[in-house]
Amino acid sequence: MKFEDHLPTASPPQGPNPCDDCALRQLEAFLPASAEELRIIQSFRVGSRRVPAGGAIIEEHRPSAQLFTLYAGWAFRYKTLRDGRRQILNFLLPGDFIGLQDEFADGQTHGVEAVTDTTLCAFSRDKLWELFHAQPRLGYAITWLAAREEKLVDDNLVTAGRRNASERVAMLLMHLYRRAQRVGMERDGWVEFPFNQQHLADALGLSLVHTNKTLRRLQHLGLYKLDAGWLRILEPRALEALGDYFERPIRPTPLI
Repeated sequence: MKFEDHLPTASPPQGPNPCDDCALRQLEAFLPASAEELRIIQSFRVGSRRVPAGGAIIEEHRPSAQLFTLYAGWAFRYKTLRDGRRQILNFLLPGDFIGLQDEFADGQTHGVEAVTDTTLCAFSRDKLWELFHAQPRLGYAITWLAAREEKLVDDNLVTAGRRNASERVAMLLMHLYRRAQRVGMERDGWVEFPFNQQHLADALGLSLVHTNKTLRRLQHLGLYKLDAGWLRILEPRALEALGDYFERPIRPTPLI
């Protein structure tokens, strides 16, 4: 029997239910919302969207009339240089609110690409101020999400600027594993990890060769196992120490 036969299989993304019956809202990762808040969010929502793996959720350099909440699947936010070099700014998981940065910037600041088949809740950008006005608490929640996004970018800057290659890889593996675990994506100790080495290199600012060597070194040390698109952390304390990853437990976050 092949090793892969023991691995979980990824479920295809399901369509989102109405806001008052949203599967994500059953998770402890997200703050509860009142019936009135759910009604407002539902009125803000203009539908759902499915984007296949490799597809554009938001095209770089093109304005998007919509904001999104990722309901199922993995995605990433990125910028590219003229010569095609790409920097992945952060990875996106279910519950993440997408596209808010461009509300406060001149022109499109980034692109968002689906890594796996994804399902998203879509919201009209034009109704954003109306939402702030009708429900100041929801407006604060969106502001909180924007501040959290800024913190993630700050952490990535520290990683790219000060951590060495082993520390960068250790930090990213723990960060993605813990975030996936938090939103119920763990199965028998494994989380789906659909990224190739180019994704990791583009996120960490390393060459593809250096990324490959570092991943092999850490796996040889028995710190993690990566197989058939699934990740398992074997020595979490050692990997956390190596990556200087000592996050406090992530508190429940708003869900739009």
